[in-house]
Amino acid sequence: QVQVVESGGGLVQAGGSLGLSCTASDSTTVSFVMAWFRHAPGKDREFVAATSWNGGSTYYADSVKGRFTISRVNSKNTVYLRMNSLTPEYTSVYYCAAKLTPVRTPASDYHDWGQGTQITVSA
Repeated sequence: QVQVVESGGGLVQAGGSLGLSCTASDSTTVSFVMAWFRHAPGKDREFVAATSWNGGSTYYADSVKGRFTISRVNSKNTVYLRMNSLTPEYTSVYYCAAKLTPVRTPASDYHDWGQGTQITVSA
């Protein structure tokens, strides 16, 4: 099992930007799909974005297209999520997750998860 650790969460004003990082404990994840999910109170865990093992393909939930960008640097065992033009609806705990190829959106398909990082967007 690979450990992944998120960082970069915090408080941001509406309209602002924030970047998240997810670093894996070893290089095993270079062959994995890496994804971000979010989980808001009272809601199901929701797919946000995913990247193929080499970053060549990226996938986004409709709710974040044009606002969020996922990327990865395999030499650093790290995947990133850049979030722009944030609104309060994006307030949530954001999780990094890993799975073997191919890319899938259901959370149940992912076998390694971080502890999550809170993002709060104030109005």
